[in-house]
Amino acid sequence: MQYKSSSPTLENITVLDISRVLAGPLAAQILGDHGATSIKVEPFSGDDTRGYGPPFVDNTAPYYIGLNRNKEGISIDLSKEKGRQLLYKLIDQADVLIENYKLSSWRKWGIEDFSVFRERNPRLVHCRISGFGDDGPMGGMPGYDAAIQAYAGLMSINGSADSSPTRVGVPIIDISAGTNAALGIMLALYERQISGTGQFLELSLFDTALSLLHPHNVNVMYGGEARRTGNPHGNIYPYDLLPTKTVPLYVAVGNDRQFALFCAEIGKPEISEQEIYRNNRLRVQHREELKDALVSAMRDIDGEELFERLLKRGVPCAPVYSVEQALSLPQARHRNMVVEKDGYRGVGIPVKLHKTPGSIRMAPPSIGQHSTKVLERFSFDQASIDELFKDEIIK
Repeated sequence: MQYKSSSPTLENITVLDISRVLAGPLAAQILGDHGATSIKVEPFSGDDTRGYGPPFVDNTAPYYIGLNRNKEGISIDLSKEKGRQLLYKLIDQADVLIENYKLSSWRKWGIEDFSVFRERNPRLVHCRISGFGDDGPMGGMPGYDAAIQAYAGLMSINGSADSSPTRVGVPIIDISAGTNAALGIMLALYERQISGTGQFLELSLFDTALSLLHPHNVNVMYGGEARRTGNPHGNIYPYDLLPTKTVPLYVAVGNDRQFALFCAEIGKPEISEQEIYRNNRLRVQHREELKDALVSAMRDIDGEELFERLLKRGVPCAPVYSVEQALSLPQARHRNMVVEKDGYRGVGIPVKLHKTPGSIRMAPPSIGQHSTKVLERFSFDQASIDELFKDEIIK
């Protein structure tokens, strides 16, 4: 049953997003999806991702569009002292600050210690995102997703056994860092309800990447190996992409019961009854012989029909679809994961709160679209706003 509250979860929370590219903007978008007033602060040239195309929509790349909905936009020239002082005034009134500027930039701007923000605004939750963190041997070094994938070992375990190291096809570290940032902010906001004060929290792409390596990281810690296995899982079998007469089918068998059901459904129940396949440890040990037997059994089976039968029996599996096919699936529409509203197209909200559901209220802003509205929200009078425009501090 669907229960709905009259107020979104993060109503009355103001988020100042002065981050760029992916992780920070995604975190701010998540908070905005759930009701926060999320404010995108951009330079006059805009976020770098506006140019990450093709394709382009009205000269803006979908890369930007996918990360910046439910935000009001203000453009500030932070190269000018007056622009930085304006930013500090906004920080003084915000609940959350999300940023990913280099530490050297902050120092150039006169900020030697981030505690100054919380001294001026004790309730501020300050979320900082960086490549490697600000301390340690790599502290302050720049880091983008693909380079961190290489440095942290993620590329080394991605790809087939006989291929070279391969980048994961999406910026998985940035996406995960953004999701972790939203989670960390929510934890800090929860703690603020108890203590009455905010806190500083930081996310690094490097830390996030190491945390994503499960089970390879813990396997190595306990004397195992981290190897590229391609489609097959290193610790479970059959957990692999297997051919059928029509389409490749990824079969994800996680326990002995599912294995028995799978073998019965492909017409070979005797395979699951063999001693060398009676549990996962043995199936992994004899994976090559088992794969040969399964491929032979599935050679003449319609993959789509087998997919439907296996799911009904409780065996996880799926045919390999393209992104276009996945977005057009009835389940995607049913779950509201494909959104089209007033010319905006985007992916839906994956976290589905039943009492206080998120919503998509605004398309991503153009550069400086809401500059006046934002400053009015922060109690600037019209004369002050006009002066900022005249001095080219805001756009």
